[in-house]
Amino acid sequence: MSASDRFTPDNSPAEPPVTSGVWMARGARAAVSIPAFILTAAFVGYAGLARETGLTLAETLAMTGFVWALPSIVVLTGAISSGMGLIPAAIAVALASVRLMPMTMALMPIIKVPGKTKTWQLLLASHFVAVTAWVFAMKNLPDMPREGRLPFFLGFGGAVTSFVFCMTGVSYLLVESMPGMVAGALFLLTPVYFLCSLWGAARLNADRAAMVAGLLLGPVFFAYLPGLDLLWTGLVGGSLAYLVTRIVRRGLR
Repeated sequence: MSASDRFTPDNSPAEPPVTSGVWMARGARAAVSIPAFILTAAFVGYAGLARETGLTLAETLAMTGFVWALPSIVVLTGAISSGMGLIPAAIAVALASVRLMPMTMALMPIIKVPGKTKTWQLLLASHFVAVTAWVFAMKNLPDMPREGRLPFFLGFGGAVTSFVFCMTGVSYLLVESMPGMVAGALFLLTPVYFLCSLWGAARLNADRAAMVAGLLLGPVFFAYLPGLDLLWTGLVGGSLAYLVTRIVRRGLR
């Protein structure tokens, strides 16, 4: 090996490339954060809901690990508790989860390395796409080298999921000693955090306008179209926000 291979032009030793394992470890370390603890607190509240509904520990952990997105888990829990059939329950969960599709479509081009990233790696990463991981990824991944984005996200998502999974099980076993008011308050931390995080991560006025429209239209659709309120709020609120901000931009030109 020649000297030019071992040293950079300023005569300092060349830094070795960062491996995927190192990026995953960095992602796991980044998971130790306030957002992750808020999400964990929300799942502690969900463990109380699951136990009161009559779900077993195995069922609660299965939904936590496989469904993962908390709103969809709550919808599925409610469907089970109401005696809803399998097909209607699946449709309800699908409607609650449809919001994750555009989030996944926005994230995949950021973490994908053209010509190198395999499909199964993207499918694995898509499992961790929920609001907490998505907001964190959209805010931090664009500043990282492209080769490190996917392993970093997998490390972050895997660490958060594993910790929440374990804490949900522990909380299920101990929830009887927790006051109902405390469990409910912990459960409500998630939507409050989601709203604050999305507002802080929004880079366009259209994003903030969509959130404002959703806050205003959500109660209306909840009252008149229960069960489809989330879908219609996103569809109508997002469309109105896009049209209004586009008209305003044209008027300013």
